[in-house]
Amino acid sequence: MQNVGCKRTVIARIGAVLGFVCGALGLLAALTDHTWKLSPGGWFEGGILITLIGMFALLDGMFSFQRDRAARP
Repeated sequence: MQNVGCKRTVIARIGAVLGFVCGALGLLAALTDHTWKLSPGGWFEGGILITLIGMFALLDGMFSFQRDRAARP
């Protein structure tokens, strides 16, 4: 049995974790008043963007799996 959407799910989970890490770094930098080349707000917004992309990929994998499961007799 081929697991449809498994690769997308793994990629989405990795993306969500990386997004969370970027967001946490941005929040930590903002709270401690550190200045980086990319502003703390940029790290936080980048983390949010990566997390959203990961969540959309996770949902896409879920719908793909459900569609494949419903198509089987």
